[in-house]
Amino acid sequence: MSKRIGKQSFILPSKPRIVSSASFVGSKEGEGPLGNRFDTVLKDDTLGLDSWEEAETRMLESAVRLALFKLDCDPGGIDFFMGGDLLSQIIASGFAARELMSPFLGVYGACSTMAEGIIIASMLTDGGFSRLAVCGASSHFSSSEREFRYPLEMGTQSPPTAQRTVTGAGAVAIAGTEYNGKTLFNNIAVTGGTIGKVCDYGITDASNMGAAMAPAAASTICACLNDLNTDPSYFDMIFTGDLGSFGSELLYDLCMSKGYDIKERHDDCGKMIFSENQKVICGGSGCGCCATVLSAEILRKVESGELNRILFAATGALLSPLSSLQGESIPAISHAAVIERIGV
Repeated sequence: MSKRIGKQSFILPSKPRIVSSASFVGSKEGEGPLGNRFDTVLKDDTLGLDSWEEAETRMLESAVRLALFKLDCDPGGIDFFMGGDLLSQIIASGFAARELMSPFLGVYGACSTMAEGIIIASMLTDGGFSRLAVCGASSHFSSSEREFRYPLEMGTQSPPTAQRTVTGAGAVAIAGTEYNGKTLFNNIAVTGGTIGKVCDYGITDASNMGAAMAPAAASTICACLNDLNTDPSYFDMIFTGDLGSFGSELLYDLCMSKGYDIKERHDDCGKMIFSENQKVICGGSGCGCCATVLSAEILRKVESGELNRILFAATGALLSPLSSLQGESIPAISHAAVIERIGV
């Protein structure tokens, strides 16, 4: 039986299960509407270390270890660790993998990394190559600002389209049918997904990521619906990664132009993690944004039956500091995982 559907989508007949998750966030994220959902809210975003980059590494490593601790497992008991972040050569993930000493696959999809990791891990599991794998992703407000925008010491004012990079790390454990160990979640599976295409609408402003990424999100969501020959009502909710308020409105228009009205079934992790009174302008962004919201909030709702089938469509801007300085536009991509409640 072919596991491929249409041009970009696929199904996973064995239905790999999401059996655990963990989330670490910074203090500002902890003050938001999901604050009591996260496993750990940091009081010091350096964790007492010498740099923000080191702190990000420690957050990601800790999220992986905690997700496994909930399974009474340690890093030596997993087949793969898949991780990614926004820093040059995904150093936060690489350094975390150095400490975890698990077989490591570094993944880079910018802020779409969590969805990309889940897709790869689920495919490996469905194919019989993995019994238990962990996917993780992280970002840090201060390390990302230093990498992509302006040093914090400059106090540069953000424009109206800007978003705040989330300080956070999330991890999920994905198990195959042969796994019979302890579980945190019993009813969640990855049943398929859609692999995105790179889209570029000519946006050059690194402070307007919502506009850069919305076309990619629309492309992947519409491709998924088209490949499945269905409409938005097939999903209880469609979650994008970090389009923020401005990018979400653009997403609705782009999807509507292709015949899909998703507004009533859509939410964005960048809008969910902060409240309007926190003055983060258009919302959150970064690899840690959708990774923490998925780990702490979305999976809880699927496990409880509040949601039965969702599309998790994380979005990423594929730029670098060098490409922006050279005047390049910002290409973007979105990958989507279909996550369902099963077995009840």
